[in-house]
Amino acid sequence: MTEIRWLDEEEQRTWRSFLLASRLLFDRLERDLKQDADLSFAYYEILTRLSQAPGRSMRMADLAAACVFDRSRLSHAVDRLVRSGWVRRTPSTSDARGQLAELTDEGMDKVRQAACGHVEQVRSLLFDRLTRDQQVALREISEALATGIVEMPKLRGMGWPSQ
Repeated sequence: MTEIRWLDEEEQRTWRSFLLASRLLFDRLERDLKQDADLSFAYYEILTRLSQAPGRSMRMADLAAACVFDRSRLSHAVDRLVRSGWVRRTPSTSDARGQLAELTDEGMDKVRQAACGHVEQVRSLLFDRLTRDQQVALREISEALATGIVEMPKLRGMGWPSQ
């Protein structure tokens, strides 16, 4: 049996601080999006990804990967966004089995309206609290964590920013 590599006191403090800060940040962003735009963070992510895609359209499989959703979760979310009139599903012209999610004009209006408050919250809760050096360190740490979990080619498919 392999010996457990327990966290020392400093590692435990770092781990707990990371967990707490991550949870507080995402809980706050979720709550504010719900209150200000009547959107969940997940729906906002889908709308944002589509708003930034060429032609405001993405293959469902690519959208699922970019949002780090399984296909079933994405399908249910897109169905809800279709009912709201913010997204439409269309058949893929390049793959008979594939479908595209396409942002409607109403969806674009919704994401623009939500983005104003959301971006300000991200700036206020994250960037305004860090120096430029801390921001660079946070990005480098986040990249190291992400590439330790998922291979870089898969991260690129998730929309990982290029250097």
